[in-house]
This record gives sequence, structure tokens and C-alpha cells, in this order.
Amino acid sequence: MKKIMITCMSLFLLMGAYAQKTTIARSANGGNSGRVTLAAYIPDQVDDLPEAARNMLGNKLNQIISQNGFGGDEGQRFIITANVVVLTKDMLSTAPPMTALTLDVNLYIGDGYEGTKFASTSMPVKGVGENVAKAYINAFKNINLNDPKLQAFVEKGKAKIISYYNTHCDVIIKQAQTLASTGRMDEAIYNLTSVPQACTNCYTRSMAQVAPIYKKQVEKDCATKLNQAKSLWAANQDINGANAVSEVLSQIDPQAGCYKDVKVFVAQIAKRVKEIDNREWSFKLQEQKNDMGIIKAARDVAVAYAAQPRTTVYNVHGWW
Repeated sequence: MKKIMITCMSLFLLMGAYAQKTTIARSANGGNSGRVTLAAYIPDQVDDLPEAARNMLGNKLNQIISQNGFGGDEGQRFIITANVVVLTKDMLSTAPPMTALTLDVNLYIGDGYEGTKFASTSMPVKGVGENVAKAYINAFKNINLNDPKLQAFVEKGKAKIISYYNTHCDVIIKQAQTLASTGRMDEAIYNLTSVPQACTNCYTRSMAQVAPIYKKQVEKDCATKLNQAKSLWAANQDINGANAVSEVLSQIDPQAGCYKDVKVFVAQIAKRVKEIDNREWSFKLQEQKNDMGIIKAARDVAVAYAAQPRTTVYNVHGWW
């Protein structure tokens, strides 16, 4: 099979076309965030908030994220968070007795890693319920997602995030290169592909770095999985062992330099299975990817990294 050679420039140009297509599609759906992303975060400092009310507040923050096209994931650098101040708390002499709360819900957008606040606003709300938790929940339900003040707050936060990327682009790229040099290619790709398309210059520069780092990821993955497959085969040289090996080898990207060794190893297994079991064993290797397939594969690396469970400690000290 003819090996497809892809230059960093051609990959970059295709990524740009892909990004433009994605942006157009997102705009058609009403989104205009340019891939600026936020994660909802409810800190422990929100004292005395019942768990059910805490969940409702988190849901409300996620609604703000979703409505404004800022879909993100846990571990995201930039966050939207809240602090709740109880202004009044009254017991109403009704049947049954009801609790009435007047709250000041203070919202913040910022860099959760460095602890830098970008934007803030305050939303006064009221809620009545049969108990304190239900009063909180009903109050949070009254946060108006279409409030112009809330929209201005979100736009200011977005602008600050874009400004961050534009002023820290050299640092972001350098950090990604350092991560790649220490074997953390998936994290490096994730950081580079997290740069919003709205940050045109930084996005362009970051995407140009993805191809060589992805190549390193492919080489590392190939060597690891080939060694794993050889260990499996050494332990069990029959049709069952061959099938177990195929599960591992099927994950190897054909762009890897060691892929020729994979083909040789597959041929050896097929020959051995024929000798000992008198059975034909065939294994379908991955097809060579075209340019767009490589782009998707690099993005899949970033998605997989984002999905990994991790504990993120955010710094919101001094935000309220």
C-alpha cells in the first residue's frame, strides 16, 4: 500500500478548512462562541447549601454554558462559578408553613487554574418552598437566562478568554512542545486543540503544531501496542491467542513507522496458526488514513484525553 505523506503545511491548511466548516455549521445552529469553552464549578465555599439546591445551581450554570455555546468538560481551564448570599430568610405562617428566601446569586467567569477573575455579575432572585432546600431550588429556577445583564457578563467573559489565548499563545505552544518531549502527547494535543477558533492567529499557530506531535503519539502508541501484542502471542500461540493479538493490533495507526513490523508480525502469526491448528487466520489491518482522517484522529486523541477522570483543583480565592 502506498504510504501517504503529509506535510505539516498541508495538514494545517486542511485543519483550517475543517475549522471553517465547523464554525459555519455552529453558526447555522445559532452558536457564535468560536469554541470558547467553560466548565461549571460549585466551590465548597458556598456554605450551607443543601445538596439538591447545589445540584440545581450547577444545572443552571450548565444551562448558561449551553445556551451561549460554551460547551466544555470537567477539568476545563476556564470556569463559570457562583457564590450565593442569603439576603432574607422568612418563615411564612401558611398551611403548611413555607420558607421564603431572597438571594443574591453572584456569578463569575475566570481562569480557574491561575485564579484570575474575568467577569462578574449579580442576580437577585426569590424562592418559596416547603423547606429551605425547595426554597433555594425555586429561587435558582428564577434566574433569567435571557437577562441582558447576564448576556453582557457572558460576552465580557468570552472576550477576556480570547484575550488570554492571544497574549499567552507562545506559552501555550511552548508548554505543548514540552509535554510532547516528555511523552505526554495526548495532553499536548488536547491543549493545542483547545485554543478557540475565535483566536485566529493563535489557533492557526497551534494547529500547525498538532501534526508533528500527533506523529510522535502514533509512533509511541505503535511501539507500545506491538510489544503488548508480542507478549500476548508468546503466552498463547493458538487461534485464541491470535484473536487476542488482533484486538490490540487493530488499534495501531497505519501512519506509524513501525507499521511495517506489524505486517511482518501478522504474517508470522497467520503462518503459525496454519501450522498448529491447520486453520486460516486473517486479520484486517487499519486502512491508511486520508488527510481528513488524520485530522479527525488527532482530535479524537484530544477528546479521549478530556474524557479521562481527573481531579481538578480550582483557585477562586478572592473572587468574592
